[in-house]
Amino acid sequence: MIAPLPLTLRQLQYVVAVADTRNFRRAAEACSVVQPSLSAQIASLEDALGMRIFERDRRGVLVTPAGELLVARARRVLLEAQELARGAQRAQDPLAGPLRLGVIPTLAPYLLPDVAPILRKAYPAMEPMWKEDRTGLLVRALQEGHMEAAILALEADLEDLETATLGRDPFVLVLPVGHSLAKTRSPLALRELAGEHLLLLDDGHCLRDQALDACRNARVEELGFRATSLSTLVQMVAGGAGITLLPQLAVATETARAAVVIRSLASPVPYRTLALAWRRGNHAGKAMKKLAGTIKSGLKEA
Repeated sequence: MIAPLPLTLRQLQYVVAVADTRNFRRAAEACSVVQPSLSAQIASLEDALGMRIFERDRRGVLVTPAGELLVARARRVLLEAQELARGAQRAQDPLAGPLRLGVIPTLAPYLLPDVAPILRKAYPAMEPMWKEDRTGLLVRALQEGHMEAAILALEADLEDLETATLGRDPFVLVLPVGHSLAKTRSPLALRELAGEHLLLLDDGHCLRDQALDACRNARVEELGFRATSLSTLVQMVAGGAGITLLPQLAVATETARAAVVIRSLASPVPYRTLALAWRRGNHAGKAMKKLAGTIKSGLKEA
């Protein structure tokens, strides 16, 4: 037989409110109840537990040593109760409340300024919690249930995640000012890059693998230097260290103040495919497809 508890969550809310305000009247106002009701509930709780939680003196309300321990525990219980309520809400509407979302570093600065307002407008009850990380770590977080969805490149190893395509992000060529290939206005074929020094991101970035794949038959020479960001790559090109491939999404941001020349590539133009990914078997899979559709339509309009 399960015995009834000698307290309620509402009583714990009253206790925390009094501890925070050190005033019964202000605590009652914060809890939207009349003060006699709040005082009676706290007195009832003290009787049920056989302890004094608060004492009054000329300076106001004091929390007893035993009361301090109870208040700390009450805060934890109320936090768990709030999480329980949010979980129930999430079961009814997976796109309401906190939503843990990931994005790779070569997308985050260029995509989120467009995606964030789209999501705020479409899902005002959603609280996106973005985490920027490399593909492998985001895939692991999704598989282990630490994240609901992530925006990744479909060409990377996404294991058995479910995905919805958001669109293509073509690559362009970034050259130093004065480079021989910068003189032409027509799209450049990858074979024209033979013998050039190619700057790439460090290991672990899926964009590195995609750039290498695009240049596989171009006989380019990869330099020993490996950057940790697209910003560094572009600045190295501006300094004359070599050339690089840049996704179109990053061009406006990364070349605004860099002395570089952008040239398009001839067909078939290499590209990466942007996708929203989530754990296979996730009960919110239908909601993730809806989310992907919203992002996709919004990006087309942006």
